Amino acid sequence: MVSPFYSPDYTNQLMPIVKVFSLLLSPVLALLLCFYLFTWKKSKPAGNNLPPGRRSLPLLGETFAYLKPHPAVSTGHFMQHHISRYGKIYRSNLFGEPTIVSADPGLNRFILQNEGRLFECSYPKSIGGILGKWSMLVLVGDMHQSMRAISLNFMSAARLRAVLLPEIERHSLLAVSAWKENHIFSAQEEAKKFTFNLMAKNIMSMEPGEAETEKLRKEYITFMKGVVSAPLNLPGTAYSKALKSRRNILGVIEKKMEERRNQRFSDQEEDDLLGWALRQSTLSKEQILDLLLSLLFAGHETSSMALALTIFFLQGCPKALQQLREEHQGIARKKLERVEGGLNWEDYKQMEFSQCVINETLRLGNVVRYVHRKAIRNVQYGGYDIPCGWKVLPVFDAVHLDSELYVDPHLFNPWRWQKCSSGAAGMTNNFMPYGGGPRLCAGSELAKLEMAVFLHHLVLKFSWELAEPDEAYAFPFLDFPKGLPIKVTAVT
Repeated sequence: MVSPFYSPDYTNQLMPIVKVFSLLLSPVLALLLCFYLFTWKKSKPAGNNLPPGRRSLPLLGETFAYLKPHPAVSTGHFMQHHISRYGKIYRSNLFGEPTIVSADPGLNRFILQNEGRLFECSYPKSIGGILGKWSMLVLVGDMHQSMRAISLNFMSAARLRAVLLPEIERHSLLAVSAWKENHIFSAQEEAKKFTFNLMAKNIMSMEPGEAETEKLRKEYITFMKGVVSAPLNLPGTAYSKALKSRRNILGVIEKKMEERRNQRFSDQEEDDLLGWALRQSTLSKEQILDLLLSLLFAGHETSSMALALTIFFLQGCPKALQQLREEHQGIARKKLERVEGGLNWEDYKQMEFSQCVINETLRLGNVVRYVHRKAIRNVQYGGYDIPCGWKVLPVFDAVHLDSELYVDPHLFNPWRWQKCSSGAAGMTNNFMPYGGGPRLCAGSELAKLEMAVFLHHLVLKFSWELAEPDEAYAFPFLDFPKGLPIKVTAVT
């Protein structure tokens, strides 16, 4: 039966067009087929004893399933299922590459400690595209060491004590003093604002509340949305908007660089990271721009989420909050006996239970859940082969939430970190919230100092409760879907 919509003349007119499209599509399809076969061949098990796992299609593989949002205090269904089926070391195809996934603390340490010898940093190209090719997150080898050295010198123990501690306290007081009783506000947003203002001050001497600082902060919010989005550089997408915000942020930094160069011989030279970087004659302008942007990203995002998580966990554990408050009340009483009113390094060292709270927050909340590495040689570990060129993914949250390593791992229990507690020393060996090895987070000590000082002023001034239910989710970056809305009351 002939369709009533069939027309021989119309079909004859379409045939040349169909032939043209066929000719155009054939090379494309051929290229796609070649690429498919190449990636499939690359992902085929190579070696005598690869870890067990599922053979999945190239390109996307199991990436979407792995990145499916889940509560931050869990490893997610994907990890739970794969670990129960294959064990703590298994193979998959993630981020377009054949991948060894490790929930094994020993292998994770082995990977991190052998940076540059057996493994190297290997983040997706989209991360480098938005953070910059000179970002510390994506650099490897000597250049990474040079950038890291500048950061470590700027955040040295001497500077932490003399310069950064007073600045952190000043910004903490500014943040907490602006909170009003019985008002509902986003604790996550307040934590982000605090850490951003602190980093903007120490990177480029930008003061909180000023129009230029606020404009930069809003650009940074757009920038961050692109970092955690799909890397689609199409008009209107979060990634495209983030690339535009990146240009705007770099424009601000570049303007500051020019102003600073004009003041180089002035007595008013600022002692910030920009000043330190400009004094490094080996760094180009592009390298300085990417360095400052990457440190603004690293110093703001992880610390703010850790603070928000601490506020969340403490409201659910009144006993811990009370002990924390008593610790800081004791420190505050000693401060009154001194001439100077601010916190000093001795005060910070007395915040022992505070460090237990911070450790437990980082263990249970897992701000950094995994890092991207790649084998640069054929490696054998635990009887398994890890072929050269394969991606390796040390997963920290799977270790931190392992019931074989931590008693009641899903319970917020800061007392587990007390020196006298059973197993506290052993837990430290499996605790990697800041990574490890040569790429151990350069700002880890600064982050702990920020959290402790902020908590000091928070618990002395306020109690708080959730204004509505909320919890942190991994997207894979952490986020409170409702912004962690809280209501505070003054401590009497």
